[in-house]
Amino acid sequence: MLDNTVVMITIILLVNVTYVAFNTIRMILTLKGRRYTAAVVSVFEITVYILGLGLVLDNLNEIENIVAYALGFGIGVVVGSKIEEKLALGYITVNVISSDPNIEFTRKLRDKGYGVTSWFAYGMEGDRLAMQILTPRKYELLLYDTIRELDPKAFIIAYEPKQIHGGFWVKQVRRGRIKSGKKAKEAVQSQPGQQGE
Repeated sequence: MLDNTVVMITIILLVNVTYVAFNTIRMILTLKGRRYTAAVVSVFEITVYILGLGLVLDNLNEIENIVAYALGFGIGVVVGSKIEEKLALGYITVNVISSDPNIEFTRKLRDKGYGVTSWFAYGMEGDRLAMQILTPRKYELLLYDTIRELDPKAFIIAYEPKQIHGGFWVKQVRRGRIKSGKKAKEAVQSQPGQQGE
């Protein structure tokens, strides 16, 4: 079966796509502090790597095998990144500056389950409302949509915190208390007069 050129190219391509996808995921897991999961992934990664490299080294005289190996590497980077996007590991911190300090921004975000710290700030053109919001990465896009809904002109900066410890954020956000629009309304109606911290 491995004597067939098309089969050999396909196997080398798929093996390298798999290897590089594992490699990308392992690196991301390591950066997120998930050492043991990264170690398990690395066992599969190195096994696939040895298989793929062995196939190429045994057939170095075939240029198409080398091309398939290189192409598989590039595709693997894209595949690994897409998998990581779907896993959405970790948290994101979003700093928001609203041009209207009177918008009930903070309460509405807290009603949806986000951890929000807010304060009044002063910009070049007057008073502002500044907020720092923590959310799991899987809710990042939902948070941006919510912010733009409340204030389309809001200034948004996001970054990944290296370490999180203590406070309302960790307790509430880790419990998965982020709510979509419908769930947030139901929660507020069932607990009138109660607001987030």
